[in-house]
Amino acid sequence: MGNRVAHPLLISLANINMDFRNKASNHLFLLLALLPIPRFTNIKKKDRGIMESRIFHQCQDIVLEPLKKAAQIGVMMADPLGWRRYCYTPLAAYIVDTPESALISGVAGKTSSITMASYKQFGDNFRHEPRTASITIAQLSAIEDLVDPWDLKAYAKEAMKHRLNGVHRPFWRNWPLSDPSIFLTSEPLHHWHKQFWDHDAKWCINAVGASELDFRFAVLHFHTGYRHFKEGISALKQVTGRDHRNVQRYIVGVISGAVPNRFLVAIRALMDFRYLAQSTVIDNNICTKIEEALLLFHENKQAIIDAKARRGKGSSLITNWYIPKLEFLQSVISNIKENGAAIQWSADTTEHAHIEVVKDPARSGNGQDYEAQICRYLDRLNKLSSFDLATALRDAHVDFRALFNIDLLETEIPVLTKTISSSDQLLSEVETVASLSGTRHLVDYFALAKEIVDGQHPTSPKPYRTGLCSQNVVFHLTRDPSYKQRLVDDVALLYKLPDLRAALGDYLQRVHGTSGAPFTGVIGGRRFSAPDCDLPFTKLEIWNRVYLQSKSYHYPHSICPTQTINVFPPSTITNFASGDTVIANLDSRHEWPHSGLQGALNLILPSE
Repeated sequence: MGNRVAHPLLISLANINMDFRNKASNHLFLLLALLPIPRFTNIKKKDRGIMESRIFHQCQDIVLEPLKKAAQIGVMMADPLGWRRYCYTPLAAYIVDTPESALISGVAGKTSSITMASYKQFGDNFRHEPRTASITIAQLSAIEDLVDPWDLKAYAKEAMKHRLNGVHRPFWRNWPLSDPSIFLTSEPLHHWHKQFWDHDAKWCINAVGASELDFRFAVLHFHTGYRHFKEGISALKQVTGRDHRNVQRYIVGVISGAVPNRFLVAIRALMDFRYLAQSTVIDNNICTKIEEALLLFHENKQAIIDAKARRGKGSSLITNWYIPKLEFLQSVISNIKENGAAIQWSADTTEHAHIEVVKDPARSGNGQDYEAQICRYLDRLNKLSSFDLATALRDAHVDFRALFNIDLLETEIPVLTKTISSSDQLLSEVETVASLSGTRHLVDYFALAKEIVDGQHPTSPKPYRTGLCSQNVVFHLTRDPSYKQRLVDDVALLYKLPDLRAALGDYLQRVHGTSGAPFTGVIGGRRFSAPDCDLPFTKLEIWNRVYLQSKSYHYPHSICPTQTINVFPPSTITNFASGDTVIANLDSRHEWPHSGLQGALNLILPSE
């Protein structure tokens, strides 16, 4: 946009449910300010960095002053239902990447922004003393007693002795209950996933070899919903956070057998750390496992150097662990205990919000007075959203005020007629309004299966395409099958299943209990039926895919997105049928995850 740049400052509330806040379509990160990125023409080059950092903090001081006062003395604010409440506004979290974290904390390069560690200590297997606000402010006070803050050369020299960046008035200095060592939270997108791509993936490429690793990725089985790297990963450019996660799903299995055992253990330990730390609900047991995973990496990390996998520019070997993001991992547990689950502080949502609140509005203007045009664009967008919500409320005939016994004025038009008697009904009405507001929502196949059982869809084709597999899993098939009315023997030829007729005969006998063998739900074992046995039907309908939906383990009332399971017949490319592998529990006496894999069977779903 004509070389116009700014630093967007977004704001949200920490007391909103993290699943709701981090869903980009809910638009819960608002543009608070556009901070300038200055250019200096009459200041020495080595002093420009200090001045840029100081301007950043001074702008934050101006913009955030009302929040600081509210954190100090409190302020009356209206909640979503219109009630006035006395509120305080401490800074709960500041979601930034590693360089911005150092800028906010006020430390110089090669220094941790949240602990007292320097770059030579980044590879230590323990957490160093936290860099609290009191420590930094005391250091700034001591420096200011010796030199004038505006004597930039002398001040920068003295500040460097304390590993500070020359900012003498950090914006958080007078913000009650706000400490950089606490509000600079672990940021999964940059600190974990970007670290994986910048370091772990490079170690694996160097250890296995680019061509071999690419070949191993290319031959992996394709899974619906996951990216398939048919050309490998070594030549990928402009890789997104989604791609980082996709590579992580395969990396341990891909390098297995091609690297030393301790190398594999180190990579797997970091992967265990990331997956455990991303849990939405974390207790002391999980915290212990996270710490053990990180310690296991440090115990085996020397194998990475021994394999000559840690390299710098020009393929030069590196024998140290001066990695800032590696040092950040030591503070994850303490941060979780202070601020809750780390996954809620991921920059995925804020990065997307930058597009909605800055880039798109800027592109919609003519490039003149773009700050005012962005504000006008967002103001109009907010009015449209409010109008959409109001019309949705009217169409749903919902009266939320009745829940709180608020009398309607006689002059008001009585268009909202429903009354709400319970919190469950309130939740139901909220979902009704949300479905009318145009936002995309998950399809609840559990509710659909219940409606079918209750007879609310009498015209649904039979057998039903949606039904419960268990209390926590439901299946769904499309209305039309992939293959309609195929003869059993033709299907056997199509899928190269010569014993299909006998297997179906065994299945029917076991279902009706005439074979003498207990029914386990699986067609297998010794055949009781003859290869040419008679069946009560002659044709089959076949679906090549099935959709499975489950419920969240920690929040059983929340449904998860559907997963697609595919099975395809043999083709000119593959001599055998291909299918996605799933783990199914066939024993109702066991419940995952408490029972582990007991009662579970690893199988490829049949296609019919």
